[in-house]
Amino acid sequence: MKMKNQNKSGRPIKEIAIKKGYRVNVKMATEEYYTLKAKAKEAGVTISECMRRCIKNSVIIQRHSPEILDHIRKLSGMANNLNQIARKANAQGYLNARREYFFLADKIDSLLNLIQNDS
Repeated sequence: MKMKNQNKSGRPIKEIAIKKGYRVNVKMATEEYYTLKAKAKEAGVTISECMRRCIKNSVIIQRHSPEILDHIRKLSGMANNLNQIARKANAQGYLNARREYFFLADKIDSLLNLIQNDS
């Protein structure tokens, strides 16, 4: 005898894809919790529904890879070198610094291309 099929006047059984069967525990600081609580109240939904909407509508940006971070550090060093070349050019004349400038500009272009291709 099937007990579930006999009572047809009750609530219909939810599909597995719709059923909320997973629980996630999140630790928050006091300020974060009360901010979330206020936003949920303002929207007129429960905290759980507010979190579901945040998850559904948010975009997560991937962290930079170690290679990209290395390229950024190199670019920072090259920017320092470029400033030194500009200072030298202003003090000694532009002809002496021109060769250094073109060399560094070529390296910067290469690094920017590497970063652009990695992203």
